[in-house]
Amino acid sequence: MTTYQVEQGILTAASQQANACQAAAELADALRHEHLGFVLFFCSAEYDLAALADALESSFPTTPLSGCTTAGEITPGGYDRGSIVAIGFDRRLFAIETALIDDLEHFELANAQPLVDTLLEQCRQQTIAPINEHSFALTLLDGLSSREEQVLATLDAALGRIPSFGGSAGDDNHLSHTHVYTAGRFYTRAAVVVMINTRLPFEVFSTHHLMPLAHKLVVTEADREQRRVIELNGLPAAQVYAELVGSSPAQLNAGIFARHPLAVRIGGQHYVRSIQRVNSDSSLSFYCAVENGIVLTAMQPTPLLDNLSVMLAGVGARLGAPSMIIGCDCFLRRMELEALQQLDQASQLLRQAGVVGFNTYGEQHHGMHVNQTFTGVAFGSLPANHKH
Repeated sequence: MTTYQVEQGILTAASQQANACQAAAELADALRHEHLGFVLFFCSAEYDLAALADALESSFPTTPLSGCTTAGEITPGGYDRGSIVAIGFDRRLFAIETALIDDLEHFELANAQPLVDTLLEQCRQQTIAPINEHSFALTLLDGLSSREEQVLATLDAALGRIPSFGGSAGDDNHLSHTHVYTAGRFYTRAAVVVMINTRLPFEVFSTHHLMPLAHKLVVTEADREQRRVIELNGLPAAQVYAELVGSSPAQLNAGIFARHPLAVRIGGQHYVRSIQRVNSDSSLSFYCAVENGIVLTAMQPTPLLDNLSVMLAGVGARLGAPSMIIGCDCFLRRMELEALQQLDQASQLLRQAGVVGFNTYGEQHHGMHVNQTFTGVAFGSLPANHKH
């Protein structure tokens, strides 16, 4: 059990208990207080999710909860697996409202605008802080739904100037069943939108450590619905990619995909499109949207720890020492750190910065669905004379 307390209306805690009831009880012991207004959690998919849902509702009977399953947790002590980490928000400093999107297939602006407007109005009624300058949206999506791009673009249009970020739920790298949680139960093929309005200063951020190379690959045949690239440059996709990275199609694996990602360039920025797997027909399945005609740029990693240090230092320079950071960290970054035996060093950096969060199957930032980033929100501190 680890717990980390700050004076800025945020408590964080984690439990490594495998038993759902014991884990929920530990979190409740650490987080419960008279001003607790909302709990956000990230849990290993190894839990009995039905039992965990019941245990959380029993342990926090009057407190709304939202969360999702992970591909690894970031606890107050650093990277972990098989655990549950949670954040408790003080209602005196935070107005938080949530909505479930349970029909991702047909989510359009006609659905998104009233959803966003309702969340903002519910936050406004709590009179915590002015809405437009002091609010952001957190999105948690089923990481295997293949609907992230459409849902995020639609939500972003409805949000207007309100920043957003989030992560796609994971399932400990099994790639079979991912879940989001709200209103007492876990859902698949769904998304949860968490609108957060706060008096605390905050910054939504995203960073990655990848640099473009000269190599370009054109998607000449793709199955957009399945996020599958069949041909690159007119040849079988796995063959072309394997030649690019100095491998054979049979040797391709998640480690190679993590070290040799591809990206699409939009508006001068490179957005990573990570490969999920090689298929028996020599096609490649991706975690993000792909379609005919897009040009993919080969990317190479620069030192991940250096990039993370610079990003955290920059946030600290702008906000002051963060009181807490919610981080959505791509599981492929974690795999890279494990391969380089740098996980402990990364954990130390995250611990010192007060990061809690989870390893994702994709990150969301201002309406874009990306891979291999560290994306999140950092909270600054109120002046001493403005507490509660």
